Amino acid sequence: MTGPPPSLHPDWHSESPQSVFETLQCTPEGLSSEQVDVRRPKYGFNRLRPPKKRGPLLRFLAQFHNLLIYVLIAAALMTAALQHWVDTGVIFAVVVLNALIGFIQEGKAERALDAIRNLLSQQASVRRDGHSRLVDATELVPGDVVFISPETRFPPT
Repeated sequence: MTGPPPSLHPDWHSESPQSVFETLQCTPEGLSSEQVDVRRPKYGFNRLRPPKKRGPLLRFLAQFHNLLIYVLIAAALMTAALQHWVDTGVIFAVVVLNALIGFIQEGKAERALDAIRNLLSQQASVRRDGHSRLVDATELVPGDVVFISPETRFPPT
């Protein structure tokens, strides 16, 4: 949503239904199509901003932010100081290989989560123009009368 609902109140649940209807300028019969059309440009669509993603370079560098990796790098530096080049090379190879595997796995996991997000389409049962109907959850605006049933699933918080 691009803007907060009118008189954003942190305790909507403690208000009387009539008080909420007055504040949101609606009725128990729901909003009319015209009211929805007026509110949509003002409040935008009912969706969360997608999470900010790290770029590939930051995602790769984050693979090195681990206590075990720090220990391995310190061991590699010590073996280099002792001029044990084969040991140094093996330890650095393990560190880089670990980072590459982590980078690839994290990328796959992000793509899988994006695919799951795109598969889920939430619908809401609302009263509009005096009739109950199913609408896409992104189409909700402040003042919509939404029906909640035992089957209603809410996203995890």
